Amino acid sequence: MRRLLALRQDQKLTTRHVRLMAESLEVTERTVWRWLSAAERDESAAAEPGARAQSKDRFTVTPEVRRLLALWKGNVAAVHRELTARAARQSPPAAPPPSLPTLHRAIQRDLTPGERAGLAGGERAARKHDVFLARPRGWRNQVWETDHVQAPVLVDVDGRACRPWITWFTDCATNAITGVAVTPGDPSRESVLAALRSAVLRDDPYGPFGGLPEKVRVDRGKDFLSRTVTAAFDLLDVTVEDLPAYTPHLKGTVEGLNRAVESMFLAALPGYARQPRPGKRASRPKDEVLLGFEDFTARLLAWTLRWNTEHRPAPLRGKTPLEAWQDDPTPLRDVPAADLWTFTLEDAGTRTLTTRGVRFKKRDYVGPWMTGQAGTQVRVRFMPHHDHRIEVYHAATGRYLGPADLADQATGEQISAVRRARAARARRLKKDLEASQRERYAAVNQPEVPRRLGALTTAQAEAELAQDTETDLSDLALPDLIPPAAPPSDWRTPLSLAIRTTPDRPVPLPPEPVPDGPPGRAADPSDDGDAP
Repeated sequence: MRRLLALRQDQKLTTRHVRLMAESLEVTERTVWRWLSAAERDESAAAEPGARAQSKDRFTVTPEVRRLLALWKGNVAAVHRELTARAARQSPPAAPPPSLPTLHRAIQRDLTPGERAGLAGGERAARKHDVFLARPRGWRNQVWETDHVQAPVLVDVDGRACRPWITWFTDCATNAITGVAVTPGDPSRESVLAALRSAVLRDDPYGPFGGLPEKVRVDRGKDFLSRTVTAAFDLLDVTVEDLPAYTPHLKGTVEGLNRAVESMFLAALPGYARQPRPGKRASRPKDEVLLGFEDFTARLLAWTLRWNTEHRPAPLRGKTPLEAWQDDPTPLRDVPAADLWTFTLEDAGTRTLTTRGVRFKKRDYVGPWMTGQAGTQVRVRFMPHHDHRIEVYHAATGRYLGPADLADQATGEQISAVRRARAARARRLKKDLEASQRERYAAVNQPEVPRRLGALTTAQAEAELAQDTETDLSDLALPDLIPPAAPPSDWRTPLSLAIRTTPDRPVPLPPEPVPDGPPGRAADPSDDGDAP
């Protein structure tokens, strides 16, 4: 438009110039002539041709309107009603608020789509309108990302419907799922270590993906930053990048995997917990048969294999994760399975091996290799929550000596009886014992029956059952609820006890004496017992 103004001032403007401008802007010639006339009257109109002239009295969005939009979750009609009500309550009456169409136009003009979405749905909704930079693809095993995700699928675990948790590692360069572990209950650091072992090992059935990464990104999860997991990463020479809180876009590879597994796989399974509308409960068919935990794990691992070998993500440009992995010539760092198992165990310090075995957590652990080893200083390492077995190493040399199992382990019937007793106590004291009664299950890498964690000795089981058996309902009685009856009048009762009795309650009479003679014969006072 400034060029047309310059041509008009030099008297060189022709209809051809206006026609070319109209064709380039896809408007009519008449519109260009009108813009040109407006630019001659006001130079600011040349910067934005066709823009509506801003009036000093035009309504703009104020901080008060922004606060009301946030209060009413982006409902413009509710904001208009609030402004109208506030104007009516003021004395003297204030200027009327803008009309609803004017308010709509002002919000559309003065607020960006991200601001409108953020005022209506919060920071997460506003983040959908932001622009993010894409990281370079890098090379395989340069960076891994890991996360827990709770599957929205109900699975049968020991007769109870539970939503299992999935823990996995994914390679950012190839989008490959390198390792996965499934836990029936709440995940823990044991789930992270199980997934890490399956991610690093490249032998069957875990390969060909694996090896040691250079860096792993986590999102401040306490399981991923626990002492055991951090020590395992340090021993494996892997850098842990702790991302800031509430920044899922900084680990977009694993977050995308969390969304993809639901839409591509979990939504088609029986027991899928469909997302209900707000205020509505999720509806499931009453005759729906839930998958067992073993079957669910098998199907998830089969889907993981399809993801790695058949799925073609858009960033890989038509390749599967397996093809992208095999085309990358970056050398891999492998770790022997025995060393990896040692590195991913929690260290419990040194102990002295005695004639009763190794003492750990007030329990004895024994192994057949301990014969003749009494008095040796050993170091105990164990898998978290797997308290039925420990791994023993020489304290001085670090040489692996062998496993040790819990001595005098309780039978299955005793453990079941203890669990029933615990459940009975939990019903009476649910609020106090909720944390201690949580069931833990072992994370698995292969389809298998869910295995409870928490071993008991025979002595522990018998002691807990005896404590539960000795508990009688009389212990819950309230003897002072009903005051006792008043004592006889000829008794000398202290005043402190007499005022705590019930005066109008009848005094129980003493029982009559029982005759000494045979049944049916009345007692005779003259009978001395010598008569035949």
